[in-house]
Amino acid sequence: MTQPLAPHIAIACGGTGGHLFPGLAVAEQLVKRGCTVTLLVSPKDVDQQAVKMARDVEIVTLPAVGLQNRNYFSFGRSFVKSWLAARKAFRGRKPAAALAMGGFTSAPPIFAARQLGAKTFLHESNTIPGRANRWLSRFVDECFVGFPQAAARLRTKNVVVTGTPVRPQFKTRAASACRVALGLEPGRPTILVMGGSQGASGINDVMIAALPLLAARDPQPQFFHLSGPGETEKVRRAYADKKCRAVVHGFFGEMELALGAATVAVSRSGASSLAELAAARVPTVLIPYPAATDNHQMFNAKAFADTGAARLFEQKNIQPENFASMLSSLIANLVEREQMQSALAQWHAPQAAERIAEIMLQAIGQRAGAGTVAKPSGSVAAVKSGTRLERGVAAGSGILRA
Repeated sequence: MTQPLAPHIAIACGGTGGHLFPGLAVAEQLVKRGCTVTLLVSPKDVDQQAVKMARDVEIVTLPAVGLQNRNYFSFGRSFVKSWLAARKAFRGRKPAAALAMGGFTSAPPIFAARQLGAKTFLHESNTIPGRANRWLSRFVDECFVGFPQAAARLRTKNVVVTGTPVRPQFKTRAASACRVALGLEPGRPTILVMGGSQGASGINDVMIAALPLLAARDPQPQFFHLSGPGETEKVRRAYADKKCRAVVHGFFGEMELALGAATVAVSRSGASSLAELAAARVPTVLIPYPAATDNHQMFNAKAFADTGAARLFEQKNIQPENFASMLSSLIANLVEREQMQSALAQWHAPQAAERIAEIMLQAIGQRAGAGTVAKPSGSVAAVKSGTRLERGVAAGSGILRA
């Protein structure tokens, strides 16, 4: 008897790590359920570096260009080229479903898949949806959101609150073993510094300004610093000048080790980074990227800070003395860190990727390869202004609720 072909799913997830890594998490769950998966990404270096870690999926690079500085002509031309490239990629194997993770790579593959009869979905990780997702939401069959606040800002009533997908390797780990793996000393407190693919330069400057004060307060902490590719040597020199032990990388692919090693972190507040910090329970000082569209990183950070899961500084208001004092206090105060870790647990949605995969498979009439598709325990459905909001997190979480 001929076996039916495995469902083919397309995931458009390029442009920034915040779009790509949640897409990889969903792809992994779909592959586990017997699907074949195509990831559609941008030519940006962050995409090309990150997809090297992807396994058992097809990678298609689209000639996508983001809309910025009124580059309407180049954006429009790249949109058409990306749509044609997606159609070509789908010609050999039509997708049964397509998922957009946001960003400028999302729309062309969704329209190409719709024309071929695929079910279409999108995921919005942030509290404030991006322009691409706000516009695209009216054309897809169903939307998933990481923060419940985002639901009302999308142009559809078919919204499910899932949380933001995180790859399964993000979890609490033995800090000493992670530090050794990173080339750090196992017993020293460790500050992880990361600025994301766009906002590294501003955080680099904040840390360099605060470094003399941090070193004077306590010489014990060591640093694992992701500087972005353009400022690696500048950051290394700053640590060397102050005789601080530090490992500096422009880009690092094993973030689960970096988070596992951290006593505290300094980070931007993109939704994907926040989801990974919550999964690893890392107390963090958040500095929202001030140029983020619609200031969405500030709203993300406030949601965490208001629940005690993080500390918040606006970049324009940072004084090196106050910033250094905050970091030193967190390093020294175990009780404060434990309180933050408890609050972070509320923001971790461990079943988000699995839930999204199962909803997509249900929509195309498939059952998960591992068995029957089932609702997670604690799932709640509610109707609010015509919008379907479902809790896709562990029972008892007070955060993701209608």
